[in-house]
Amino acid sequence: MAGARRVILLHGLWMPGASMHWLSLQLRDAGFAPEVFGYHSVADGPDLAVPRLVELLQGGGEADIVAHSLGGLIALQALRDAPDLPVGRVVCLGSPLTGSGAAAGMLRWSPTAPLLGRSAGLLREGVGRWRGRAQVGVVAGCVPHGLGSLFAGFDGDHDGTVAVVETRLEGIADHVVVECSHSGLLFSADAAAQAVAFLREGRFL
Repeated sequence: MAGARRVILLHGLWMPGASMHWLSLQLRDAGFAPEVFGYHSVADGPDLAVPRLVELLQGGGEADIVAHSLGGLIALQALRDAPDLPVGRVVCLGSPLTGSGAAAGMLRWSPTAPLLGRSAGLLREGVGRWRGRAQVGVVAGCVPHGLGSLFAGFDGDHDGTVAVVETRLEGIADHVVVECSHSGLLFSADAAAQAVAFLREGRFL
């Protein structure tokens, strides 16, 4: 689509790039030019994904990002490592930006610790207060369907994998909660509408 704003989509842990297909279609229908960035979340992790994403973003002019779960952490780490990247806005869907309790729980249990691979550290620690020039908005889910509660012991609202409080990073531009589970954020009309609103206006509906 000539003249359409470029939007890079990042998937989460254990997910293929194809998991972003439905959301990509919604963004295309809204007038954007979506492009999926695939990476090996376990075998490669941020050590390889971040520099690859930086290279991609350096090569195509102004862009925005929409990222699910771990993808949001990868995106913000890339923007932190290369603060001059031409990225205007970032929408994180269910990203545990302050660190994942579920990941920490998995790391404490030897049978599940290897499942996080090279992404373990970033998932456990999250990213610090956001000070980058890109505007960051977070869409969190609150339908508790998922296996994360087996490892995290959530106290408050969560999407089955990530607690809402884990998505509230200091320094972000806006935050919204939708009725959705963690994986459901990828197929939610509400989440997609909120993402489109933030990409257009820098704030949620």
